[in-house]
Amino acid sequence: MKKEKETAGDSGKNYTYILRCGDGSLYTGWTNRLAERVAAHQSGRGAKYTRGRGPVELVYWEVFSTREAAMSREAAIKKLSRKDKLALIRDWKPTEA
Repeated sequence: MKKEKETAGDSGKNYTYILRCGDGSLYTGWTNRLAERVAAHQSGRGAKYTRGRGPVELVYWEVFSTREAAMSREAAIKKLSRKDKLALIRDWKPTEA
Protein backbone atom coordinates (compact mmCIF):
# COMPACT_ATOMS: atom_id res chain seq x y z
CA MET A 1 0.00 0.00 0.00
CA LYS A 2 1.36 3.41 -0.99
CA LYS A 3 1.79 5.88 1.86
CA GLU A 4 0.50 9.42 1.31
CA LYS A 5 3.10 12.15 1.72
CA GLU A 6 2.32 14.45 4.64
CA THR A 7 2.12 18.16 3.95
CA ALA A 8 1.72 21.21 6.14
CA GLY A 9 -2.01 21.15 5.43
CA ASP A 10 -2.42 17.70 6.96
CA SER A 11 -2.52 19.08 10.50
CA GLY A 12 -6.29 18.64 10.62
CA LYS A 13 -6.77 22.36 11.19
CA ASN A 14 -8.87 24.52 8.91
CA TYR A 15 -9.15 28.26 9.28
CA THR A 16 -11.61 31.00 8.44
CA TYR A 17 -9.82 34.33 8.40
CA ILE A 18 -10.26 38.04 7.76
CA LEU A 19 -7.60 40.28 6.25
CA ARG A 20 -7.55 44.06 6.38
CA CYS A 21 -6.24 45.29 3.03
CA GLY A 22 -4.08 48.35 2.50
CA ASP A 23 -7.10 50.28 1.22
CA GLY A 24 -9.02 49.53 4.44
CA SER A 25 -11.32 46.92 2.90
CA LEU A 26 -11.83 43.50 4.49
CA TYR A 27 -11.33 40.13 2.79
CA THR A 28 -12.69 36.87 4.22
CA GLY A 29 -11.42 33.44 3.21
CA TRP A 30 -10.68 29.94 4.44
CA THR A 31 -7.57 27.73 4.25
CA ASN A 32 -5.82 24.79 5.87
CA ARG A 33 -2.44 26.58 5.78
CA LEU A 34 -2.96 29.97 7.39
CA ALA A 35 0.60 31.34 7.38
CA GLU A 36 1.20 30.22 3.78
CA ARG A 37 -2.12 31.67 2.62
CA VAL A 38 -1.50 35.07 4.25
CA ALA A 39 1.98 35.13 2.67
CA ALA A 40 0.39 34.36 -0.72
CA HIS A 41 -2.02 37.28 -0.32
CA GLN A 42 0.86 39.51 0.78
CA SER A 43 2.93 38.65 -2.30
CA GLY A 44 0.07 39.07 -4.78
CA ARG A 45 -0.43 35.32 -5.31
CA GLY A 46 -3.63 35.18 -3.24
CA ALA A 47 -7.18 35.94 -4.27
CA LYS A 48 -7.78 38.37 -7.12
CA TYR A 49 -9.51 40.69 -4.67
CA THR A 50 -6.39 41.22 -2.54
CA ARG A 51 -4.01 41.77 -5.47
CA GLY A 52 -3.15 45.45 -5.65
CA ARG A 53 -4.78 46.09 -2.28
CA GLY A 54 -1.71 45.24 -0.19
CA PRO A 55 -0.22 45.18 2.20
CA VAL A 56 -2.66 42.89 3.99
CA GLU A 57 -2.90 42.31 7.72
CA LEU A 58 -4.38 39.21 9.36
CA VAL A 59 -6.91 40.65 11.82
CA TYR A 60 -9.12 37.64 12.65
CA TRP A 61 -9.15 33.86 12.44
CA GLU A 62 -11.08 30.87 13.75
CA VAL A 63 -9.91 27.25 13.81
CA PHE A 64 -12.10 24.32 12.70
CA SER A 65 -11.52 20.58 12.51
CA THR A 66 -13.21 20.22 9.12
CA ARG A 67 -12.99 22.00 5.80
CA GLU A 68 -16.78 22.11 5.61
CA ALA A 69 -17.09 23.94 8.94
CA ALA A 70 -14.48 26.52 7.89
CA MET A 71 -16.20 27.07 4.54
CA SER A 72 -19.59 27.41 6.23
CA ARG A 73 -18.23 30.01 8.65
CA GLU A 74 -16.59 31.88 5.75
CA ALA A 75 -19.97 32.08 4.00
CA ALA A 76 -21.65 33.32 7.19
CA ILE A 77 -19.04 36.04 7.75
CA LYS A 78 -19.28 37.17 4.13
CA LYS A 79 -23.01 37.80 4.68
CA LEU A 80 -22.30 40.18 7.59
CA SER A 81 -22.29 43.93 7.12
CA ARG A 82 -18.97 45.76 7.33
CA LYS A 83 -20.08 47.16 10.70
CA ASP A 84 -20.73 43.64 12.02
CA LYS A 85 -17.39 42.37 10.67
CA LEU A 86 -15.57 45.23 12.42
CA ALA A 87 -17.39 44.38 15.68
CA LEU A 88 -16.39 40.72 15.26
CA ILE A 89 -12.75 41.76 14.82
CA ARG A 90 -12.89 44.24 17.73
CA ASP A 91 -14.39 41.72 20.18
CA TRP A 92 -12.24 38.79 19.08
CA LYS A 93 -9.82 37.04 21.42
CA PRO A 94 -7.15 35.20 19.39
CA THR A 95 -6.79 31.44 19.67
CA GLU A 96 -3.82 29.32 18.64
CA ALA A 97 -3.27 29.34 14.88
